[in-house]
Amino acid sequence: MTRTTPPRPLDVEALFPELAAHRGTTTRLHPRPGSPEVSDSSVGGPLLWPADEPWPVCTEPHRRGRGRRPADIHRERRVLATAWARDPDPGPTEEERRLLTELGREHRVAGIADTDPLPMVGVAQLYRRDVPDLLAGPDGCDLLQVFWCPFDRHGRTGYGMSLRLLWRRSWEVGEVLAAPPLPEVVGYEGYVAEPCVLHPEQVVTYPFAGLLPEELEARIDAWEEAREEEAREEEAREEEAEAEPPAYQYDLSIPPGWRAGGFASWHLTDPSPMNCLACAAPMELLLTIDSSEWDGGSHSWMPQEDRDLPGRLRSATPTKVTVGRWGELNIFACPADPGHPHRWSIQ
Repeated sequence: MTRTTPPRPLDVEALFPELAAHRGTTTRLHPRPGSPEVSDSSVGGPLLWPADEPWPVCTEPHRRGRGRRPADIHRERRVLATAWARDPDPGPTEEERRLLTELGREHRVAGIADTDPLPMVGVAQLYRRDVPDLLAGPDGCDLLQVFWCPFDRHGRTGYGMSLRLLWRRSWEVGEVLAAPPLPEVVGYEGYVAEPCVLHPEQVVTYPFAGLLPEELEARIDAWEEAREEEAREEEAREEEAEAEPPAYQYDLSIPPGWRAGGFASWHLTDPSPMNCLACAAPMELLLTIDSSEWDGGSHSWMPQEDRDLPGRLRSATPTKVTVGRWGELNIFACPADPGHPHRWSIQ
């Protein structure tokens, strides 16, 4: 099934014609639970990985011997999905609750040292043929593969993530690795993605307001304040006001969810320069990994096909991936040389 973004509540270029010069596109990936193959672009699906190539591992020193089993996490989600989709009487039964308690237990791995190679988790793979706004890879590579360590215990603070991106030429892969290694336990269930097929959709997007010219940003801010004041006045007069006036950030510029290309959101922090550490070139957004496909503030971006589903079958978290405190991970690439190291920001 395709996924279709509804038209925006307002024509933002009609309000602010200068935005036409800043217009861009982004490809919403729309991951939804399914059974992808190695030849498919996917989230949490099997990767096109050569049988004779070592799997990525984390060797940074941190504790890695206590956590939840990936198989238990997947089963817990299936049990909950079945329970809440049940009609009538939705919700877990007593038997299911006992099973969920068992599946939620943490386990210890005996004899594992803090620097033993830990298999990284395959998060996603994207073929350029499927994703119009995916930036070009180095040396003609057509397939981007994303991995991370399933523990938040890296970097200077000891609470950071470890991310690895790999580009490859898909046609060069011969025998495919049939059973990739998995960590016995993971430190964070949000790093375990459910297998999802993608429904890419290219949509128009505009930069984060704080990166627009100051005069244009000020006019947008003034327009939003005026709309909010009108809504408050209508409410005070006990008139039926618009539920939430459309906002540039939440409704008119950057869509939520997993997407490739376009503009990064800086809603948690002020905009930060993302320049390549190898050549100082301004970097471009490669991929956004989001904890949800929409929320209360970005509800207008919910695809039409999801709106048509019964509420109990509608989910804004199809991948079950959680970044930070329910945020999003923006990954940047160097346009001058795609082989230069990537950078990222959590918002």
